[in-house]
Amino acid sequence: LPDTIPCLLSPWSEWSECSVTCGKGMRTRQRMLKSAAELGDCNEELEQAEKCMLPECPIDCELTEWSQWSECNTSCGKGHMIRTRMIKIEPQFGGAACPETVQRTKCRVRKCLRGTGMEKRRWKEAR
Repeated sequence: LPDTIPCLLSPWSEWSECSVTCGKGMRTRQRMLKSAAELGDCNEELEQAEKCMLPECPIDCELTEWSQWSECNTSCGKGHMIRTRMIKIEPQFGGAACPETVQRTKCRVRKCLRGTGMEKRRWKEAR
């Protein structure tokens, strides 16, 4: 019977850094074959991998597009109109906060007519 020579292997290396900077990743370690391969078949594994988990990745706020501007809220004179947007994704794990979801702007419709002579006269008649 031929003598079988046991595999000569180096110790395992340290585990590598996790493959990601946050969330779920993998890390690996290796070892080397020290005996000459001709001396026999060596079926030992030379690399190992395992999962690693770092703190969750930050998730930034995400918003929809702005709506159309609303109608002016007055029928004459100065008023305002607004537009809005919705939050699609709330920030998590220290992600960027949501900016404003409502904007106002001034609007001006035709001048309001001050009470005209006609209205005053009608008022007198009604009394």
